[in-house]
Amino acid sequence: MFKYVALCGTAALLVFGTALAHVRAERRGITLAVIMTNDTVANQIKVYDADTNVLLQTLSTEGKGGAGGNARGVKQYNGEVVAAVNNGSNTVALFKRTGDQLVFDKLVSTTSAPVSVDFGNDHLYVAGATTVDSFVLRHDNVGGIDGTAPLELAEGGAPPSGSTAQVGVINARRLLVTLKTDPTPGTVDVVALDNGAVTGALPTAVSAPTGTLTPFGFAVYPDGTAVVTLAHSSQDGLFRDGEFTDVIEAGQTAPCWMTRVGKYVFTANTGSHTLSRLIGTGANVFVDAPVAANIATGGAPADIDAAGGVLGVVDHGAGQSHLSLFTYNRFGELKASGAPITIGVANANGVAIVSPSL
Repeated sequence: MFKYVALCGTAALLVFGTALAHVRAERRGITLAVIMTNDTVANQIKVYDADTNVLLQTLSTEGKGGAGGNARGVKQYNGEVVAAVNNGSNTVALFKRTGDQLVFDKLVSTTSAPVSVDFGNDHLYVAGATTVDSFVLRHDNVGGIDGTAPLELAEGGAPPSGSTAQVGVINARRLLVTLKTDPTPGTVDVVALDNGAVTGALPTAVSAPTGTLTPFGFAVYPDGTAVVTLAHSSQDGLFRDGEFTDVIEAGQTAPCWMTRVGKYVFTANTGSHTLSRLIGTGANVFVDAPVAANIATGGAPADIDAAGGVLGVVDHGAGQSHLSLFTYNRFGELKASGAPITIGVANANGVAIVSPSL
């Protein structure tokens, strides 16, 4: 199982009925797919039209890339804001949507090298190499840092370099941060919030279950349960009320990244070069389709996101990165939307699907 460490460490919607088709037709603007090049000298984002697969913009993030073994290095909020990590510069770049384009807004500085971002509770959250930070968010404007806390391993101590995988909002009072530390099972940090701000208290560090490895990507249901990949043991788990309540075999090799649309959770399986479809409940998680789609390029899939009728996934292979776009119907059935896009860089990291705000 340990051979998959390297795989994970380096590496639409078809309309939901005529009513949704009518709503989408009335929206202004187009759906964008945003990719981060992750360049260690001059990081950039690339912005594509998710309907035509055409490159619309290439924009500087005003910093250095270099993130690896992470999830959610790029994240969008409400179709209006996009955040991208500058791992090598200890900053997060923020962009605002204006019409069908993104415009660079500002940089915010982080307390450790950033790898993963999320929005919620009127805040931007950033998980870094050793800390997690919160920044106040007013409408579409990210303000200053208003909280930070250290990350902690289940066995004690700070996480080693490269351990931090993903940050995500659970509810108004808690965040999760996943930490991968093979050969130990790994850790899920439960981070306390106060009015949306990180309190500064040490997180509750929860070990992954015995016999599993590497809590990595996760997706959260509205009830606060999270489906979490256990990447290097090729399993998926359900995390609820501060503990793992269910673990299943994934049926594919090295599930790493996740995104949720409605009741369905999609995983990017780095070892199998496939996407799977899962369903989580309050008590259990089920594999609904072990292979919901294949990666046509043959590359190893990496980060994945879905919004506004589109699912996008990045893959790496033969020194090149690609973006594959899919639509899906109300049964979670995926259909390729055009040929994969060649991004033109080797280590693209992160994808955000940005649908126009209503």
